[in-house]
Amino acid sequence: MTCCAKWIFARQCALTARVGYEGLELAPFTLSDMPHDLPPARIAEVRRMAGDAGIVVAGLHWLLVQPTGLSPTAPEKSVRLRTIDIMRRLIALCAALGGEEPVHGSPAQRRLPDTGAADARAWALEAFWLAADTASSAGLRYCLEPLSRNETNFINTIAEAATVIETADRPGLCTMLDASAATRVEAESPAALLRRWLPSGMIGHVHLNDTSRRGPGRAIR
Repeated sequence: MTCCAKWIFARQCALTARVGYEGLELAPFTLSDMPHDLPPARIAEVRRMAGDAGIVVAGLHWLLVQPTGLSPTAPEKSVRLRTIDIMRRLIALCAALGGEEPVHGSPAQRRLPDTGAADARAWALEAFWLAADTASSAGLRYCLEPLSRNETNFINTIAEAATVIETADRPGLCTMLDASAATRVEAESPAALLRRWLPSGMIGHVHLNDTSRRGPGRAIR
């Protein structure tokens, strides 16, 4: 289950457990505008609140919303370096919270520009490779989330994510199925995609979405 920014975290944990879920996947910006700088005491508090409710923090998603201005495809080297640093620190946050996979969605922050797209793609791949190495060292896998073309123009299908993973050849990199995005862009059904890709070991995570709201974490009012 994914978390909602407007709810007090302890309340989210209690509801998550009450409706039968075993864990929460957190968007870091719901914890802080500078989630990569969360102090150890706050990290311990978040993990304790989840544990007190009988659930776990399963992972992180929507990584690059806060702080603003992040992008591994930015033309400015300083922005890319800062983004990579924060990606690595969010991986550490995920591990400290007990999560297993930081999920790289953040569609607006990974868009390829109309000009210089080849360079931007190469920069993003380098960022993913470095994140994968950091994740692997922490015992995690960095998960690339294919998203629909109306959200981003980079990594729209599982096959495209698989190409990135094969090129990187890093054990700390995987992809996932987002059922909502898949129904918009994939030629196969989510069930067929799982049957085809699960045996490859590339899929490390699945988002099953509420069909009335068509997005993760949007089913609770």
